[in-house]
Formats: sequence, structure tokens, C-alpha cells
Amino acid sequence: MLEVTLLPGEYFVGDQRHRIRTMLGSCVSITLWQPRLKIGAMSHFLLYERERGRGGIELSGRYGAEALELMVRELRALGVNATDCQAKIFGGGIMFPQLEMQRRPSIGRRNGESAEELLRLYHIPIVSESLFGVGHRHIIFNVHTGDVWVKQGDLGEPHGPAKEAT
Repeated sequence: MLEVTLLPGEYFVGDQRHRIRTMLGSCVSITLWQPRLKIGAMSHFLLYERERGRGGIELSGRYGAEALELMVRELRALGVNATDCQAKIFGGGIMFPQLEMQRRPSIGRRNGESAEELLRLYHIPIVSESLFGVGHRHIIFNVHTGDVWVKQGDLGEPHGPAKEAT
């Protein structure tokens, strides 16, 4: 098994030899998995969209819509139609409750809701999600099986119980 660790703003597309992991706070990861071909993709985006008038021409994995577009392009190059994939969404947590509870909606909530909307626009079915709440999540995506394991910790208990999203 080849291990890949995503940092904020990165994405990865791979086959059944790969296991992809990351740690999320208010950021969001979208996983896409094509079960027959055992090809998958995972993003780790920071913001739901790029600020208007900022940034270059190139797409960036830092933003939800752009990260999804980059993954869809790479999947297409491998012969995978994104609508044949299963999507799972993770993250969008509140990392600073005293500050973020005053902001409606929080950055994490906007990230998670935009991921749901983007997948609807692409007609990619969402089969599972673990979104929102307080604290961070460690996630591991096994491209061979399509399973994604989630370990969530809140700010009071940084090493919470393991949960599996199926």
C-alpha cells in the first residue's frame, strides 16, 4: 500500500495501491471513488471559493470548486466519468468556538455546504459524510476498498473515538 498524506490545498488521484490521509479542521475533504475500476481521488480544500479579483489563472486545490474540477479532470484522463463515482465529504469543524460561533455561518459550515452543492451540480452521488461539529478529524481513504475511516477529536478531547463512515 502506498501512503499519501495531503496538506491543505492539495489533492490526489490514485488507484487501488493508494491510501490517502489528511487532518482537517474547518477545511473539507471530498473523496471520489469509482468502485469497478478502484480509482479514487481526495481533496483537502481550505475555502469554499477564491476571493473575487484575487489569484491567478491556474486552478488551485485551496478552493472547493477548483479542487473538484482538478480531480474530475484527472479522473477523466484515467477514463473515469465522475458521475460514476461515489462521493464522501468530511470536515468543516469549528476550531475556535468562542470566535466562530459569532460568525454565521462559520467558515467550516460554508466549506461543507459548498462541497454538498458542488457534488449536486456535478451529479455525483454523496454516499456518506461527516461534517461540522467542534474539533478536528483525521481521515484515511483506502482506494482499494473505498472505505474512509474518521477519527474525530473535539477541543476538549483531542483523541476521540474512531468512527467509520461507509
